[in-house]
Amino acid sequence: MQNLLNDLIGLLQQDERLVVDGKLLKNKIIELALQLDPALIKMLLSHESIKKHFFENVEGILVFDKIKFQKFVSNKAFLPDSYTSFKNRIGLTDDDEFIKENKDVVLAWPYKDCVLEGNQVSDKEKRKEHFWNEILAPDEIDRILSAKVLTNFNRVTPGNEKEDLHPSVNDNYLIKGNNLLTLYTLKETHKGRIKLIYIDPPYNTGNDDFGYNDRFNHSSWLTFMKNRLEVAKELLTKDGSIWINIDDVEAHYLKVLCDEMFGRENFVANVIWQKKFAPQNDAKYFSDNHDHILVYAKNKEVWKPNLLPRSEKTIARYKNPDEDPRGPWTSGDLTVKTYNADYDYTITTPSGKEINPPKGICWRVSKAKFQELVSDNRVWFGAEGSNVPRLKRFLSDVKDGQTPLTIWTHSEVGHNQEAKQELNKLLETDLFKTPKPERLMKRVIEIGSNEGDYVLDFFAGSGTTAATALKLKRRFITIEQMDYVESVTKLRLKKVVEGEQGGVSENVNWSGGSSFVYCELLKFNQKFADLIEQSTNLSELKQVLNTIKEKAFLKYQLNSSELSIDNEDFLSLDLDKQKSALIEVLDKNMLYVPLSEIDDLDYGLSNQIIKINKDLFTAKP
Repeated sequence: MQNLLNDLIGLLQQDERLVVDGKLLKNKIIELALQLDPALIKMLLSHESIKKHFFENVEGILVFDKIKFQKFVSNKAFLPDSYTSFKNRIGLTDDDEFIKENKDVVLAWPYKDCVLEGNQVSDKEKRKEHFWNEILAPDEIDRILSAKVLTNFNRVTPGNEKEDLHPSVNDNYLIKGNNLLTLYTLKETHKGRIKLIYIDPPYNTGNDDFGYNDRFNHSSWLTFMKNRLEVAKELLTKDGSIWINIDDVEAHYLKVLCDEMFGRENFVANVIWQKKFAPQNDAKYFSDNHDHILVYAKNKEVWKPNLLPRSEKTIARYKNPDEDPRGPWTSGDLTVKTYNADYDYTITTPSGKEINPPKGICWRVSKAKFQELVSDNRVWFGAEGSNVPRLKRFLSDVKDGQTPLTIWTHSEVGHNQEAKQELNKLLETDLFKTPKPERLMKRVIEIGSNEGDYVLDFFAGSGTTAATALKLKRRFITIEQMDYVESVTKLRLKKVVEGEQGGVSENVNWSGGSSFVYCELLKFNQKFADLIEQSTNLSELKQVLNTIKEKAFLKYQLNSSELSIDNEDFLSLDLDKQKSALIEVLDKNMLYVPLSEIDDLDYGLSNQIIKINKDLFTAKP
């Protein structure tokens, strides 16, 4: 940010209209920008980095983003004072307005305008995260969120796995790497192509698998989610939807955040899933038996949910006691409580019995219409012909499926314990505390997508979403950054293509087939972090440090020539803390290789990797 800030100040100072007594006039700069002053625009275009940051290329035409420019210049960091710095940090503003002046409902928190990467790769590494401010650190954020090089392409088919030199943008993908960076990489290949996103993010309960600073505090969690939802929205098709599984701890904050991200008008439903089959009697207050699944459409006006197949129980309600040639039917009440004297008449049953509606109630149809229904054999008087008349509703007349409800019981879609049993049977793992059953994912995928559509899950975990999508003949992309991605996620999906019969396999007649591509974000600093983690003694750490000083990107504050571990403070630490200290010297923004620097010889990339990436990122779907 400092480079961009200095460049802009230096450039603006060249225009004498904007300077008085050696000081820039903020109001004048903003006034001319909003007026699209030709001289100012020309001057801004003359500087490459400023042009890149404040101008958008729209089909070959550069368009000045005057709002972004105004925000940058208006921000008090341009000429900071302590009060404004404080109010920004504690979240008292939203889009440069004080909360009390904003007419909308807004959710504000510290670091809202920041980017939190979330680079944890194993349960052992619980480290502090760096927040980058979107307005004040655009250079750093542009670099962080730029597309990354992909590597280690392997195609998995039934009974086989081998290197793939020709992956397609239309393949199924399991990608290992930071999910925020991977999502921004996918913007280059899958923007506007994902029909359904389902995610089961960390719940911020303090004891889930995702623990930064020992636990994800509320503000960090909101920032973490906001960053990912912003880019996820761009990946959705115009008629796509996103489904977010969450518990009570953050559900209501997440609802307001999603209203802001996707538009309150695009909220579809809050599905309640009964995740446990028995009460938790040792709970301190209430037995927590449900999760929320928040459903948002990208555009609710064009999104259409698929109807659910009618259950055997529902179909069983339709009978055909009179052998009607139109097939099974069920009967409904012929009366209504909204009284109309014209609809209050006497009906004579086939047996000769006269029936009137109860007092204050009338028939649903007029006398003439009733006679039409009788003539068409659409009125049922009972087997003896003497009952109160009921309207016949034929199974063949109702719509093809059933409108989804917002309460999903464990008997319909499974529960956590069922999911654990599925995983244990398939992989013999109890790594996941609250996995999701395939029956739950089947319900989500059937409502939100069709065969051939792309389904995305960027918190892959054990791979339930991708496994179920494959069995339902959808395409999938799933992302996982934790180290278990190969031993759990990849192994599970490999068994799916080979035809494993767990979960919903039998129900959907799955016998195997298809394929997926496994690949990884190409590591740079991350490979040095891996070497540190793998070291077993001080001697090995010293060897790694020498390699780091020669080849790694270090934090800019550090002088590599002065970096040493031969001092009392370092030597007094135990091995795990020594490893943590060394990992901290690495520039975490260079964990992966930027796609824009793929030809840089310093990275030592093979011609093969360069070609695969260039082909992949320039291919059309």
